[in-house]
Amino acid sequence: MKKALIVLAFIIAPFITEAQLKTPQASPKATVFQTVGLTDVEIVYCRPAARGRAVFGNLVPFGKVWRTGANENTTISFSEDVVIDGKTLPKGKYALYTIPKIESWEVIFYSTTNNWGNPEVWNEANVVLRTTVKEESLQKPVESFTIGIGNLTADSADLDMAWENSSVSMKFEVPTQKVTLANIEKILAGPTSADYFSAAQYIYQSNGDNAKALNYVDKALNMSTEKPYWYTRLKSLIQAKLGDKKGAIETATISLAAAEAAKNQDYVKMNRESISEWSKK
Repeated sequence: MKKALIVLAFIIAPFITEAQLKTPQASPKATVFQTVGLTDVEIVYCRPAARGRAVFGNLVPFGKVWRTGANENTTISFSEDVVIDGKTLPKGKYALYTIPKIESWEVIFYSTTNNWGNPEVWNEANVVLRTTVKEESLQKPVESFTIGIGNLTADSADLDMAWENSSVSMKFEVPTQKVTLANIEKILAGPTSADYFSAAQYIYQSNGDNAKALNYVDKALNMSTEKPYWYTRLKSLIQAKLGDKKGAIETATISLAAAEAAKNQDYVKMNRESISEWSKK
């Protein structure tokens, strides 16, 4: 009987696992993604609801650090450095904490993001930026805590937070002009050796026009002072594919010597094998 029960347990266990009950979350997770100028901003947070409770001053005490949502850390990420209240916040991902007060909120960008709610021990050294924003009263209550990005321009936007009868908006500036000018300068300066190498590599790997690929890899080598062994390795492969075995062997020999100097055994092995193969034909 005991053995039968054990066997039965193994049979029904997978069905119990598959049939686990799913129910709505009390504070569902939300993701906000917005491009401001040329800066990507992403916010991930959980949205508690008031459900008839007094929120600020009760559920969320005044003057104390709040996780700015529910459950795990609310996080915000910037793809470029931004400026908040005249201070630079480096690009990256941060936990977003706030300290709500009656007439203002402190907004805190915290460097560690793996806490469940507030850190067990608050470390002021992890505060990358802190600023204060004015609290505004809402005429129409907001049932579920909401974070958004509004007032968009090419150079700035507002981080908006609202719940119950309160809202705050924190302006942040993005380096659109700086990024744009850097992109313009890069494009006008023309392709780099790495660009030519990538183009040659793509053409070779996709069975394209290998005469053009050879032209591109030669340009990459001419622009490079170091003549990387992976550049010459690609050139040897293109030469071999074009039927120039003698030239391929000469180029592979150069790549081999550079790979040996760099102690890259993978390229050493590949070049030796290619030289041996091309020498037979």
